[in-house]
Amino acid sequence: MTDLRDIELKKRVLEDTELFVLDLDGTFYLGNDIIDGALSFLEAVKRAGKRYIFFTNNSSTSPKLYIDKLSKMNCHISRDMIMTSGDVMTGFLKKNYPGKSVYLLGTPALEDSFKEAGIDLFVPERTASDAASNAECGTIPDVVVVAFDKTLTYEKLSNACVYIMQGAEFLSTHLDINCPVPGGFIPDSGAICAAIELSTGISPRFVGKPFEETVEMVVDATGVDRSGIAFVGDRIYTDVACGVNNGAMGVLVLTGECSLEDAEKSDVRPDVIFDSIKEMGELL
Repeated sequence: MTDLRDIELKKRVLEDTELFVLDLDGTFYLGNDIIDGALSFLEAVKRAGKRYIFFTNNSSTSPKLYIDKLSKMNCHISRDMIMTSGDVMTGFLKKNYPGKSVYLLGTPALEDSFKEAGIDLFVPERTASDAASNAECGTIPDVVVVAFDKTLTYEKLSNACVYIMQGAEFLSTHLDINCPVPGGFIPDSGAICAAIELSTGISPRFVGKPFEETVEMVVDATGVDRSGIAFVGDRIYTDVACGVNNGAMGVLVLTGECSLEDAEKSDVRPDVIFDSIKEMGELL
């Protein structure tokens, strides 16, 4: 079996990559701290005549706020260089559910992004205890979208369950179970969806990494053929799988959720494994 940490393999993957699609949490920064060597990697990409963009499944923050956060780390990018699973979801809704009402389990920042995209957000007329009554009256949304909602309440959770059981489509921005933070992890969108699925018996449709809709958005936005795109991240079941399952490359870095031991046990096989984005820059 090929050694996924072989230096020559690493160099070959870097050479074959035209566009690096970089994850944020656990890959480029952790919390409010940029990961060592991240900025040097971006400079190496530019010197090599290659390109990079950021893509995060974390839908709790708007692209504008991500741009502001990166700016404070001395990484200055334009709006076309950052995509989120929220962006994929608004595109998916406009294509597949045009004009439909959406009940969103998301932060105020994500709500603003949905409104800016022209999504019709459903606002319950009553409290959570009356959600079932709303459903009986026919006042339910067409779609329920679950995101990484750091403002989640029991009322939101119960409303979502009632609407889904009454026939609303169940969608989610991404399947990440945990979000890495300094010192550990906190529940992410996948964990919220698991609670709803256990209550309703209905499974959601996900659209962020590792799914085809994400790769399509990147290709459409950049014009780069998927064979020349490398998805770089710390999660093997989202970042890496997004590449290897959809005709692109999947590059694992060991600075976040996934350890080398986890990678060895995984059914998803990265194209290559780096210790960090710093090592990628040094070899590039």
